[in-house]
Amino acid sequence: MRVTTKGQVTIPKEIRDRLGIGPGSEVEFLPTDDGVRVVAVNEDISEEEASRKFSRLLDQMAGTLDLGGMTTDEYIEWLRGPREDLDID
Repeated sequence: MRVTTKGQVTIPKEIRDRLGIGPGSEVEFLPTDDGVRVVAVNEDISEEEASRKFSRLLDQMAGTLDLGGMTTDEYIEWLRGPREDLDID
């Protein structure tokens, strides 16, 4: 994207929707080692709206983790790794 002569950029709709950015929303530009990060400033929203946003985010994430055929318990055991502190034979 290009910066206008006024220093403005257009945030793509997909990103605006994902971050809940709409007209009047505030964003921050944070410098990083790799460039810049755009962050939506948390607005005062109701607990109900926060819950809806969280539910939408969870829905977007559903099915994105491939456990490679492992059960949840097997995955957690793999994730934690060996436990030398337990004396189990």
